[in-house]
Amino acid sequence: MAEQPSNRAQQEGSPSEPGASPAKAGRPIIVQKYGGSSVADVDRIGKVAERVVAAKRAGNDVVVVVSAMGKTTDGLLALARQAANAAADPPRRELDMLLSTGERVSMALLSIAIQARGFEAISFTGSQSGILTNDRHFDARIIEVRPFRIEDELARGRIVIVAGYQGMSYRREITTLGRGGSDTTAVALAAALGAERCEIYSDVDGVYSADPRVVPDARHLPELDCAVLQEMAECGAKVVCAQAVEWARRSGVALYARSTFDAGPGARETVVRRFAPGSASPTLTARAIVAEGNVVLARAHGGLRLDELLRAAGELGLGFRDLSFGPGGGALVIPLLNVPEWQGAKRKLAALLPSLELVEGLAAVSVVGDGLSATAEPLARFVEVLGRAGFAPRFTVAGPLRLGALVDAADVAAAQRLLHASFVEG
Repeated sequence: MAEQPSNRAQQEGSPSEPGASPAKAGRPIIVQKYGGSSVADVDRIGKVAERVVAAKRAGNDVVVVVSAMGKTTDGLLALARQAANAAADPPRRELDMLLSTGERVSMALLSIAIQARGFEAISFTGSQSGILTNDRHFDARIIEVRPFRIEDELARGRIVIVAGYQGMSYRREITTLGRGGSDTTAVALAAALGAERCEIYSDVDGVYSADPRVVPDARHLPELDCAVLQEMAECGAKVVCAQAVEWARRSGVALYARSTFDAGPGARETVVRRFAPGSASPTLTARAIVAEGNVVLARAHGGLRLDELLRAAGELGLGFRDLSFGPGGGALVIPLLNVPEWQGAKRKLAALLPSLELVEGLAAVSVVGDGLSATAEPLARFVEVLGRAGFAPRFTVAGPLRLGALVDAADVAAAQRLLHASFVEG
Protein backbone atom coordinates (compact mmCIF):
# COMPACT_ATOMS: atom_id res chain seq x y z
CA MET A 1 0.00 0.00 0.00
CA ALA A 2 1.13 3.56 -0.67
CA GLU A 3 1.61 6.05 2.09
CA GLN A 4 -1.72 7.45 3.25
CA PRO A 5 -2.74 11.10 2.89
CA SER A 6 -2.24 13.37 5.85
CA ASN A 7 -5.10 14.80 7.87
CA ARG A 8 -4.78 18.03 5.95
CA ALA A 9 -5.28 16.35 2.59
CA GLN A 10 -8.25 14.39 3.93
CA GLN A 11 -9.77 17.54 5.33
CA GLU A 12 -9.33 19.46 2.08
CA GLY A 13 -10.50 16.68 -0.20
CA SER A 14 -13.10 14.59 1.63
CA PRO A 15 -16.83 15.31 1.70
CA SER A 16 -18.24 17.42 4.50
CA GLU A 17 -21.62 15.76 4.18
CA PRO A 18 -22.59 12.07 4.37
CA GLY A 19 -22.48 9.92 1.29
CA ALA A 20 -21.10 6.74 -0.19
CA SER A 21 -17.33 7.03 -0.61
CA PRO A 22 -15.59 4.46 -2.85
CA ALA A 23 -12.54 4.48 -0.55
CA LYS A 24 -14.76 3.64 2.43
CA ALA A 25 -16.44 0.89 0.43
CA GLY A 26 -13.11 -0.93 0.32
CA ARG A 27 -12.32 -0.61 -3.39
CA PRO A 28 -8.86 0.78 -4.00
CA ILE A 29 -8.78 4.03 -5.99
CA ILE A 30 -6.10 4.52 -8.62
CA VAL A 31 -5.48 7.92 -10.18
CA GLN A 32 -3.75 7.82 -13.56
CA LYS A 33 -2.45 10.84 -15.44
CA TYR A 34 -1.60 10.76 -19.17
CA GLY A 35 0.49 13.49 -20.78
CA GLY A 36 0.05 15.11 -24.16
CA SER A 37 2.24 12.63 -26.05
CA SER A 38 0.16 9.76 -24.62
CA VAL A 39 -3.07 11.17 -26.09
CA ALA A 40 -1.57 12.82 -29.18
CA ASP A 41 -4.02 11.18 -31.61
CA VAL A 42 -7.07 8.95 -31.62
CA ASP A 43 -5.00 5.78 -31.98
CA ARG A 44 -2.99 6.59 -28.86
CA ILE A 45 -6.16 7.54 -27.00
CA GLY A 46 -7.46 4.06 -27.83
CA LYS A 47 -4.34 2.48 -26.33
CA VAL A 48 -4.74 4.60 -23.19
CA ALA A 49 -8.36 3.43 -22.99
CA GLU A 50 -7.15 -0.19 -23.03
CA ARG A 51 -4.77 0.50 -20.14
CA VAL A 52 -7.50 2.25 -18.15
CA VAL A 53 -9.94 -0.59 -18.75
CA ALA A 54 -7.30 -3.09 -17.59
CA ALA A 55 -6.95 -1.18 -14.29
CA LYS A 56 -10.71 -1.26 -13.86
CA ARG A 57 -10.85 -4.99 -14.60
CA ALA A 58 -8.23 -5.53 -11.89
CA GLY A 59 -10.79 -4.40 -9.30
CA ASN A 60 -9.89 -0.74 -8.91
CA ASP A 61 -11.94 2.41 -9.02
CA VAL A 62 -10.16 4.50 -11.65
CA VAL A 63 -9.86 8.26 -12.07
CA VAL A 64 -7.96 9.42 -15.15
CA VAL A 65 -6.50 12.90 -15.64
CA VAL A 66 -5.56 13.90 -19.18
CA SER A 67 -3.51 16.66 -20.77
CA ALA A 68 -4.31 18.29 -24.11
CA MET A 69 -3.45 16.32 -27.24
CA GLY A 70 0.16 16.71 -28.37
CA LYS A 71 1.16 20.33 -28.94
CA THR A 72 -2.41 21.67 -28.66
CA THR A 73 -1.56 24.17 -25.90
CA ASP A 74 1.30 25.66 -27.93
CA GLY A 75 -0.99 25.94 -30.95
CA LEU A 76 -3.69 27.72 -28.95
CA LEU A 77 -1.11 30.15 -27.54
CA ALA A 78 0.04 30.92 -31.08
CA LEU A 79 -3.56 31.64 -32.11
CA ALA A 80 -3.96 34.00 -29.16
CA ARG A 81 -0.85 35.92 -30.19
CA GLN A 82 -2.17 36.19 -33.75
CA ALA A 83 -5.51 37.47 -32.48
CA ALA A 84 -3.75 40.07 -30.32
CA ASN A 85 -2.08 41.26 -33.55
CA ALA A 86 1.07 42.29 -31.66
CA ALA A 87 -0.82 45.33 -30.33
CA ALA A 88 -1.02 44.04 -26.78
CA ASP A 89 -0.33 40.97 -24.70
CA PRO A 90 -3.23 38.48 -24.74
CA PRO A 91 -5.23 38.98 -21.50
CA ARG A 92 -4.47 36.15 -19.08
CA ARG A 93 -8.13 35.59 -18.28
CA GLU A 94 -8.95 35.01 -21.94
CA LEU A 95 -5.89 32.77 -22.30
CA ASP A 96 -7.30 30.55 -19.55
CA MET A 97 -10.68 30.38 -21.28
CA LEU A 98 -8.90 29.40 -24.50
CA LEU A 99 -6.27 26.99 -23.19
CA SER A 100 -8.67 25.05 -20.97
CA THR A 101 -10.44 23.78 -24.10
CA GLY A 102 -7.49 21.55 -25.05
CA GLU A 103 -7.93 19.18 -22.12
CA ARG A 104 -11.69 19.08 -22.65
CA VAL A 105 -11.16 17.58 -26.10
CA SER A 106 -8.91 14.86 -24.65
CA MET A 107 -11.25 13.99 -21.79
CA ALA A 108 -14.29 13.62 -24.03
CA LEU A 109 -12.47 11.48 -26.61
CA LEU A 110 -11.05 9.18 -23.93
CA SER A 111 -14.48 8.79 -22.32
CA ILE A 112 -15.95 7.89 -25.71
CA ALA A 113 -13.15 5.36 -26.33
CA ILE A 114 -13.68 3.70 -22.94
CA GLN A 115 -17.44 3.47 -23.45
CA ALA A 116 -16.84 1.92 -26.87
CA ARG A 117 -15.02 -0.88 -25.01
CA GLY A 118 -18.08 -1.68 -22.92
CA PHE A 119 -17.26 0.24 -19.73
CA GLU A 120 -19.19 3.12 -18.22
CA ALA A 121 -17.26 6.39 -18.13
CA ILE A 122 -17.98 10.07 -17.62
CA SER A 123 -15.83 13.14 -18.25
CA PHE A 124 -15.55 16.21 -16.03
CA THR A 125 -13.87 19.57 -16.40
CA GLY A 126 -11.65 20.84 -13.61
CA SER A 127 -14.45 22.96 -12.16
CA GLN A 128 -16.92 20.06 -12.28
CA SER A 129 -14.34 17.95 -10.44
CA GLY A 130 -14.16 20.39 -7.53
CA ILE A 131 -10.70 21.82 -8.25
CA LEU A 132 -10.75 25.22 -6.50
CA THR A 133 -7.85 27.62 -7.08
CA ASN A 134 -6.66 31.07 -6.14
CA ASP A 135 -7.46 33.98 -8.45
CA ARG A 136 -4.27 33.99 -10.55
CA HIS A 137 -4.66 33.35 -14.24
CA PHE A 138 -2.30 31.19 -16.34
CA ASP A 139 -0.41 29.85 -13.29
CA ALA A 140 -3.03 29.40 -10.56
CA ARG A 141 -2.49 27.23 -7.49
CA ILE A 142 -4.98 24.72 -6.12
CA ILE A 143 -6.23 25.72 -2.67
CA GLU A 144 -8.90 23.06 -2.11
CA VAL A 145 -10.39 19.95 -3.72
CA ARG A 146 -14.06 19.01 -3.32
CA PRO A 147 -14.46 15.80 -5.33
CA PHE A 148 -18.11 15.12 -4.49
CA ARG A 149 -19.23 14.43 -8.08
CA ILE A 150 -16.23 12.18 -8.71
CA GLU A 151 -17.01 10.12 -5.60
CA ASP A 152 -20.66 9.81 -6.64
CA GLU A 153 -19.73 8.50 -10.10
CA LEU A 154 -17.13 6.08 -8.73
CA ALA A 155 -19.79 4.73 -6.37
CA ARG A 156 -21.93 4.06 -9.47
CA GLY A 157 -19.10 2.00 -10.94
CA ARG A 158 -18.04 4.48 -13.60
CA ILE A 159 -14.54 5.41 -14.70
CA VAL A 160 -14.09 9.16 -14.25
CA ILE A 161 -12.06 11.18 -16.76
CA VAL A 162 -10.90 14.61 -15.60
CA ALA A 163 -9.52 17.48 -17.68
CA GLY A 164 -6.15 18.32 -16.16
CA TYR A 165 -4.40 21.70 -15.94
CA GLN A 166 -7.53 23.62 -14.97
CA GLY A 167 -9.81 24.59 -12.13
CA MET A 168 -12.15 27.31 -10.93
CA SER A 169 -11.21 30.23 -8.69
CA TYR A 170 -13.19 31.28 -5.64
CA ARG A 171 -14.61 34.02 -7.92
CA ARG A 172 -15.96 31.28 -10.23
CA GLU A 173 -13.46 32.13 -12.96
CA ILE A 174 -11.88 29.41 -15.12
CA THR A 175 -8.15 29.17 -14.29
CA THR A 176 -5.22 27.14 -15.54
CA LEU A 177 -2.39 25.77 -13.41
CA GLY A 178 0.74 26.50 -15.45
CA ARG A 179 2.90 24.12 -17.47
CA GLY A 180 2.71 20.59 -16.10
CA GLY A 181 -0.51 21.47 -14.29
CA SER A 182 -2.18 18.16 -15.19
CA ASP A 183 0.30 16.48 -12.83
CA THR A 184 -0.91 18.76 -10.05
CA THR A 185 -4.54 17.96 -10.84
CA ALA A 186 -3.81 14.25 -10.59
CA VAL A 187 -1.90 14.35 -7.31
CA ALA A 188 -4.35 16.75 -5.65
CA LEU A 189 -7.23 14.45 -6.62
CA ALA A 190 -5.33 11.41 -5.36
CA ALA A 191 -4.86 13.12 -2.00
CA ALA A 192 -8.49 14.22 -1.77
CA LEU A 193 -9.84 10.78 -2.73
CA GLY A 194 -7.48 8.81 -0.47
CA ALA A 195 -6.13 7.00 -3.54
CA GLU A 196 -3.81 4.03 -3.21
CA ARG A 197 -1.36 5.68 -5.61
CA CYS A 198 -1.02 8.19 -8.42
CA GLU A 199 0.45 6.92 -11.68
CA ILE A 200 2.06 9.54 -13.96
CA TYR A 201 2.34 8.30 -17.58
CA SER A 202 4.45 10.05 -20.19
CA ASP A 203 6.83 9.17 -23.03
CA VAL A 204 9.68 8.26 -20.62
CA ASP A 205 9.93 5.37 -18.16
CA GLY A 206 10.56 7.44 -15.06
CA VAL A 207 13.16 9.88 -13.79
CA TYR A 208 16.81 9.88 -14.89
CA SER A 209 19.97 11.38 -13.44
CA ALA A 210 20.00 13.80 -16.40
CA ASP A 211 18.13 14.35 -19.64
CA PRO A 212 19.09 11.22 -21.68
CA ARG A 213 18.81 13.25 -24.88
CA VAL A 214 21.65 15.48 -23.64
CA VAL A 215 23.65 13.12 -21.41
CA PRO A 216 23.96 9.66 -23.02
CA ASP A 217 25.21 8.11 -19.74
CA ALA A 218 22.22 9.28 -17.71
CA ARG A 219 21.06 6.65 -15.19
CA HIS A 220 17.51 5.55 -14.49
CA LEU A 221 16.48 6.31 -10.90
CA PRO A 222 14.12 3.61 -9.57
CA GLU A 223 13.36 5.42 -6.29
CA LEU A 224 13.40 9.03 -5.14
CA ASP A 225 12.15 11.00 -2.16
CA CYS A 226 9.79 13.93 -2.66
CA ALA A 227 12.25 16.60 -1.49
CA VAL A 228 14.87 15.74 -4.11
CA LEU A 229 12.34 15.37 -6.94
CA GLN A 230 10.69 18.66 -6.02
CA GLU A 231 14.07 20.38 -6.16
CA MET A 232 14.74 18.76 -9.54
CA ALA A 233 11.36 19.90 -10.85
CA GLU A 234 11.89 23.46 -9.59
CA CYS A 235 15.19 23.53 -11.53
CA GLY A 236 13.76 22.31 -14.83
CA ALA A 237 13.20 18.52 -14.71
CA LYS A 238 10.00 17.82 -16.64
CA VAL A 239 8.80 14.31 -15.68
CA VAL A 240 6.61 15.58 -12.82
CA CYS A 241 5.93 19.27 -12.16
CA ALA A 242 7.05 20.89 -8.91
CA GLN A 243 3.56 21.74 -7.61
CA ALA A 244 2.50 18.11 -8.04
CA VAL A 245 5.48 16.86 -6.04
CA GLU A 246 4.71 19.45 -3.36
CA TRP A 247 1.18 18.04 -3.05
CA ALA A 248 2.58 14.51 -2.86
CA ARG A 249 5.06 15.51 -0.16
CA ARG A 250 2.41 17.22 1.97
CA SER A 251 -0.23 14.51 1.63
CA GLY A 252 1.90 11.36 1.52
CA VAL A 253 0.66 10.21 -1.90
CA ALA A 254 3.08 7.81 -3.60
CA LEU A 255 3.89 8.64 -7.24
CA TYR A 256 4.70 6.08 -9.93
CA ALA A 257 6.31 7.65 -13.02
CA ARG A 258 5.94 5.27 -15.98
CA SER A 259 6.02 5.14 -19.75
CA THR A 260 2.68 4.91 -21.55
CA PHE A 261 4.34 2.98 -24.36
CA ASP A 262 6.10 0.27 -22.33
CA ALA A 263 3.54 -1.86 -20.53
CA GLY A 264 5.31 -5.22 -20.64
CA PRO A 265 6.53 -7.26 -17.68
CA GLY A 266 9.61 -5.76 -16.09
CA ALA A 267 8.96 -2.28 -17.46
CA ARG A 268 10.93 0.31 -15.55
CA GLU A 269 9.39 3.01 -13.37
CA THR A 270 10.39 5.54 -10.74
CA VAL A 271 8.60 5.37 -7.39
CA VAL A 272 8.52 8.63 -5.45
CA ARG A 273 7.65 8.67 -1.75
CA ARG A 274 7.94 11.16 1.06
CA PHE A 275 10.94 9.24 2.38
CA ALA A 276 12.73 6.96 -0.09
CA PRO A 277 15.18 4.32 1.20
CA GLY A 278 18.45 6.02 2.12
CA SER A 279 17.00 9.52 1.78
CA ALA A 280 17.93 10.35 5.38
CA SER A 281 21.64 9.69 4.74
CA PRO A 282 23.75 12.69 5.87
CA THR A 283 26.49 11.96 3.32
CA LEU A 284 26.91 13.72 -0.01
CA THR A 285 24.76 12.08 -2.67
CA ALA A 286 24.42 13.82 -6.03
CA ARG A 287 21.31 12.34 -7.63
CA ALA A 288 20.83 14.31 -10.83
CA ILE A 289 21.96 17.11 -13.14
CA VAL A 290 19.09 19.33 -14.21
CA ALA A 291 18.93 22.21 -16.67
CA GLU A 292 16.36 24.86 -17.49
CA GLY A 293 16.49 27.09 -20.52
CA ASN A 294 14.65 30.35 -21.01
CA VAL A 295 15.49 32.11 -17.76
CA VAL A 296 16.37 35.77 -17.18
CA LEU A 297 18.75 37.20 -14.60
CA ALA A 298 17.47 40.45 -13.07
CA ARG A 299 20.08 42.63 -11.36
CA ALA A 300 18.95 45.44 -9.07
CA HIS A 301 21.53 48.13 -8.51
CA GLY A 302 21.80 50.54 -5.59
CA GLY A 303 18.75 52.72 -5.02
CA LEU A 304 16.17 50.13 -6.08
CA ARG A 305 14.25 48.86 -3.05
CA LEU A 306 13.18 45.26 -2.62
CA ASP A 307 9.53 46.19 -2.03
CA GLU A 308 9.49 48.06 -5.37
CA LEU A 309 10.88 45.02 -7.15
CA LEU A 310 8.38 42.65 -5.55
CA ARG A 311 5.47 44.98 -6.27
CA ALA A 312 6.40 45.17 -9.96
CA ALA A 313 6.77 41.38 -10.20
CA GLY A 314 3.34 40.95 -8.62
CA GLU A 315 1.68 43.43 -10.97
CA LEU A 316 3.10 41.63 -14.00
CA GLY A 317 2.46 38.11 -12.69
CA LEU A 318 6.17 37.19 -12.79
CA GLY A 319 7.47 34.38 -10.63
CA PHE A 320 11.04 34.34 -9.41
CA ARG A 321 13.56 32.31 -7.42
CA ASP A 322 17.07 32.57 -5.96
CA LEU A 323 16.46 36.07 -4.65
CA SER A 324 19.48 37.74 -3.04
CA PHE A 325 19.16 41.36 -1.89
CA GLY A 326 21.07 43.80 0.31
CA PRO A 327 21.67 47.54 0.77
CA GLY A 328 23.83 47.68 -2.37
CA GLY A 329 21.31 45.91 -4.59
CA GLY A 330 20.77 42.28 -5.48
CA ALA A 331 19.64 39.77 -8.06
CA LEU A 332 16.97 37.19 -8.80
CA VAL A 333 16.16 34.65 -11.49
CA ILE A 334 12.94 34.91 -13.52
CA PRO A 335 11.87 31.59 -15.14
CA LEU A 336 9.84 32.22 -18.30
CA LEU A 337 8.03 28.85 -18.45
CA ASN A 338 4.74 30.33 -17.24
CA VAL A 339 5.13 33.81 -18.73
CA PRO A 340 2.82 33.88 -21.77
CA GLU A 341 4.40 36.95 -23.42
CA TRP A 342 7.85 37.91 -22.13
CA GLN A 343 8.55 40.76 -24.54
CA GLY A 344 5.49 42.66 -23.38
CA ALA A 345 6.25 41.93 -19.72
CA LYS A 346 9.85 43.10 -20.25
CA ARG A 347 8.69 46.44 -21.65
CA LYS A 348 6.38 46.99 -18.69
CA LEU A 349 9.08 45.96 -16.22
CA ALA A 350 11.53 48.43 -17.78
CA ALA A 351 8.92 51.19 -17.51
CA LEU A 352 8.25 50.42 -13.85
CA LEU A 353 11.90 49.89 -12.86
CA PRO A 354 14.22 51.68 -15.32
CA SER A 355 17.34 50.84 -13.27
CA LEU A 356 16.71 47.08 -13.31
CA GLU A 357 19.21 45.23 -15.52
CA LEU A 358 17.84 42.20 -17.38
CA VAL A 359 20.28 39.61 -18.76
CA GLU A 360 18.78 37.24 -21.34
CA GLY A 361 20.17 34.32 -23.35
CA LEU A 362 20.93 32.30 -20.21
CA ALA A 363 20.16 28.82 -18.93
CA ALA A 364 20.31 27.35 -15.43
CA VAL A 365 22.27 24.18 -14.68
CA SER A 366 22.07 22.48 -11.28
CA VAL A 367 23.40 19.53 -9.31
CA VAL A 368 20.60 18.14 -7.12
CA GLY A 369 21.08 15.72 -4.24
CA ASP A 370 21.64 15.46 -0.50
CA GLY A 371 24.26 17.13 1.69
CA LEU A 372 25.55 19.46 -1.02
CA SER A 373 26.30 22.29 1.41
CA ALA A 374 27.58 20.16 4.29
CA THR A 375 31.17 21.12 3.37
CA ALA A 376 32.81 23.53 0.91
CA GLU A 377 34.11 20.70 -1.31
CA PRO A 378 30.99 20.13 -3.48
CA LEU A 379 30.66 23.81 -4.36
CA ALA A 380 34.41 24.12 -4.98
CA ARG A 381 34.24 21.14 -7.35
CA PHE A 382 31.13 22.60 -9.06
CA VAL A 383 32.92 25.90 -9.72
CA GLU A 384 36.10 24.12 -10.84
CA VAL A 385 34.30 21.91 -13.37
CA LEU A 386 32.59 24.90 -15.00
CA GLY A 387 35.71 27.06 -14.85
CA ARG A 388 37.97 24.41 -16.37
CA ALA A 389 35.65 24.26 -19.39
CA GLY A 390 35.73 28.02 -19.78
CA PHE A 391 32.13 28.57 -18.67
CA ALA A 392 31.80 31.76 -16.63
CA PRO A 393 28.66 31.56 -14.43
CA ARG A 394 26.70 34.80 -14.27
CA PHE A 395 25.09 33.79 -10.97
CA THR A 396 25.79 30.94 -8.53
CA VAL A 397 23.67 29.54 -5.67
CA ALA A 398 24.26 26.79 -3.10
CA GLY A 399 21.97 24.97 -0.68
CA PRO A 400 21.58 21.57 1.02
CA LEU A 401 19.79 20.05 -1.99
CA ARG A 402 21.18 22.06 -4.89
CA LEU A 403 24.20 23.74 -6.44
CA GLY A 404 23.21 25.95 -9.36
CA ALA A 405 24.60 28.44 -11.84
CA LEU A 406 23.44 30.53 -14.76
CA VAL A 407 25.52 30.05 -17.89
CA ASP A 408 25.18 31.09 -21.52
CA ALA A 409 22.40 29.05 -23.13
CA ALA A 410 24.83 27.76 -25.78
CA ASP A 411 26.98 26.16 -23.05
CA VAL A 412 24.31 24.43 -20.98
CA ALA A 413 24.37 21.02 -22.75
CA ALA A 414 28.13 20.67 -22.36
CA ALA A 415 27.90 21.85 -18.75
CA GLN A 416 25.36 19.11 -17.99
CA ARG A 417 27.63 16.40 -19.40
CA LEU A 418 30.68 17.62 -17.48
CA LEU A 419 28.82 17.93 -14.18
CA HIS A 420 27.23 14.51 -14.64
CA ALA A 421 30.63 12.93 -15.19
CA SER A 422 32.04 14.62 -12.08
CA PHE A 423 29.17 14.33 -9.62
CA VAL A 424 27.03 11.35 -10.69
CA GLU A 425 29.36 9.03 -12.55
CA GLY A 426 32.36 10.00 -10.40
